[in-house]
Order: sequence, then C-alpha cells, then structure tokens
Amino acid sequence: MGKRMQTLTKGFDTQKLHTLDEAAAQAKKCATAKFDETVELHVHLGVDPKQSDQQVRGTVNLPHGIGKAKKVAVVTKGDKQRDAQAAGADIVGAEDLIEQISKGMLDFEVLVATPDMMKDLSKLGKVLGPKGLMPNPKSGTVTMDVGKTVKELKAGRVEYKVDEFGNIHCPVGKASFDADKIAGNARAVMEAIVKARPSSAKGIYVQSVTLSSTMGPGVKLDPGQKF
Repeated sequence: MGKRMQTLTKGFDTQKLHTLDEAAAQAKKCATAKFDETVELHVHLGVDPKQSDQQVRGTVNLPHGIGKAKKVAVVTKGDKQRDAQAAGADIVGAEDLIEQISKGMLDFEVLVATPDMMKDLSKLGKVLGPKGLMPNPKSGTVTMDVGKTVKELKAGRVEYKVDEFGNIHCPVGKASFDADKIAGNARAVMEAIVKARPSSAKGIYVQSVTLSSTMGPGVKLDPGQKF
C-alpha cells in the first residue's frame, strides 16, 4: 500500500462492514485528489454469468444525477430526429451519421437508435461492440421514444451489467456530492440490482458490496442490509 493510501486509511478499518450512509460519508472523506472523483458502487453477485438465464442487466435513473451530462448521439429518421434534438441530443442523424461512425467518428458516450435503423447500424458491430456503444434493447438504447430516452440519459440514467466474474461496477455520483445524495443514488442502483435477481440464482445473491472514489480505498458495506 502506497503512502497516500496509508494516509487515507489511517484510523479507518478497511475490513469493517458499513451501512450505506456510513460508506457514502467515508468514500467522500477519502476522495482527496485534485479533481472531482467519481464514486462507484462495486457489487459481487452469486450468479453464473455464463448461463443466459443468470444475466443481470438493466438501467436505473439516479435520483440525484451523475454529476456530468453524457454526450448522446441518436440514429433515427424523420420526426424522431426533431424529438431527439428537442430533448438535448448532441448528435443526430441517420445514414449520414452511420457513415461517419464507420469512418471512426466516436465523439459520444451513448448511442441511441430507433429499431428501423438497427439493420444498418448492426454492420458496425466490430466498431461499436468493443467500446460498449452498440445500442441494445436491454439497456433501453433501442427505442421509439428517443426524446424520453435522451432526457433520462442526460439527467443521469446509468446502466448496470454483470461481467464474466459476477461483478457489477456502476457510477453513483461525484465526490463533490453531499454524502446523502451519493447514498441515495447507490441505494437506487442496489434496489434495481436486487429486483433484477434471476429466478434461477441459488444461494446468497448479493455477496459483497463496496463503495469507492476513483483514487480512494474501497469501503465495504454489509451486503445483508436492507437497501
């Protein structure tokens, strides 16, 4: 452990299991970098991600936002383009935008598309897939209601998805947020994850939960508490 981390954890029991409110306050306290650190929730689930019926994935609207508006691009046609622009989309287009993306234009963080555009967009799987940018119905980014989706993404909608090791990593705010807002966002994510428990998952579902800032130590939560 480096000197900086030793200083941050001085007087802090890294093995203690905290309540969500305690963890949010501690994570905020440990965020001492010169930039506004992101606070992330890390959850290990008792699922087998290799089984298709044990995938845990979804979206949740954070009640206190994410601290930074995402840059959203929308691939659609006609009136839906006006809806996307009115909702605050940063980039809007149809075949022309698909062509730009195929040439390497990836100046966005989330890509939303209407179902009718997915046939052409799916050809860019090798470009968008590795970067996690391919629109997907499960993440709510393939939709006819592009206006509502763009507004939610701008306001702080985040996606959670279990990885191959059974872990979920999800941002829940910035270190500059009040501790109660960090806790509120984290609680919303935990409630969504618990609700998304696959019926085929056996044993203990939420096995460990940790809250940490970008440069701070992990603060362990009691996984058995009511979120």
